[in-house]
Amino acid sequence: MSSYAAYLVETFITLLAVCALAVVVLWGAKRMGLGRSSGPIELLGHLQLDARRAVYLVRVGAQVYVIGMSESGMLKLGEIPASELPAQAAPRGGGFGDVLARVRGGRDAP
Repeated sequence: MSSYAAYLVETFITLLAVCALAVVVLWGAKRMGLGRSSGPIELLGHLQLDARRAVYLVRVGAQVYVIGMSESGMLKLGEIPASELPAQAAPRGGGFGDVLARVRGGRDAP
């Protein structure tokens, strides 16, 4: 095998090893619960206004904060008592697994 071919094989094997390591680390982080909210903080919703601006509703205890995000940072736009928010509607489309199952014909739509 030429040195060029050996270099390509070595590079490909290294790439596969790095990808496998990334998958294992991400799977382990998900199993450990990293990235999930903890405590009395919950993201209720967000509205993307454009590519760099959005509005978020964040519940902290019994208070809901309206937060504006832009390229210049975060800004508290207002507060709402959690009791004054309307009940949340059920998600429309379901999860990716539900959509994939419907496409494959595995189960009926929810």
